[in-house]
Amino acid sequence: MAENNEQDKVPMADCGLCRFRSKTLLMGRCMPGDTCVLAESGRQIDRFFRINPHYAPLFLEDRFWERRAIAVRYSPLPALAKLYDDEDEVVRRAITFRLPAHQLTPFINDPDREVRMNVADRIDQTQLEALAGDPDYIVRLTVAKRLAPGRLFRYIKDQDQQVRTVVAERLPQVSLGLMKTDTAAEVRRIVAQRITDEEAVDMLDDDDWMVRYYAVQHVPVSALSQMQNDEEPDVRTIAQERLAKKAKGE
Repeated sequence: MAENNEQDKVPMADCGLCRFRSKTLLMGRCMPGDTCVLAESGRQIDRFFRINPHYAPLFLEDRFWERRAIAVRYSPLPALAKLYDDEDEVVRRAITFRLPAHQLTPFINDPDREVRMNVADRIDQTQLEALAGDPDYIVRLTVAKRLAPGRLFRYIKDQDQQVRTVVAERLPQVSLGLMKTDTAAEVRRIVAQRITDEEAVDMLDDDDWMVRYYAVQHVPVSALSQMQNDEEPDVRTIAQERLAKKAKGE
């Protein structure tokens, strides 16, 4: 009985309404309930276009958004231009996955953040900065991962911690001093590990013990005296070990 119930749930379309039935059904290129372009089932529609991709362009203006989105995957690229302003964001997302990187410019200001995220992930480097000021942190995060390290200054004070974390990981070492006092300890920890030995000295009095822990490992030994009495045992231990090695001439 359970098996029959499952079968009853399978979306079925009326083959009598299909203009292709004489060419596809009789040739085994479609199957009711499994491979069908008229059923409101993304899985069945995708199977149909996979077998019959030449029909996909005929459905780019179909009333059903999912049918249009799936048709985008199988249609020739020139045919997609008519859908750049499609009302459904899923259709536009499908287009941004298909288009060559140099053709993504029309979607830079798309209202859907996932569309813009796709663009930020794929657009040519020469056009990437057009998305640098995007209001959505996910888009800025994608941009921050791709921008040339020397172009990341704009994100040093970004309002989102995840964006600043990526910046701290990628910013040229010579510029890391600008992030020594970041409001997020997680960001300062990255800075403390990457910053020059001399600049790390300024981070020895950080409120976060892990920042001090990373800094104390590579500051000049001459700055370690004050750290022998640090409240954190792990920080004291490293400071004492480095001072002891220096005393032994190691």
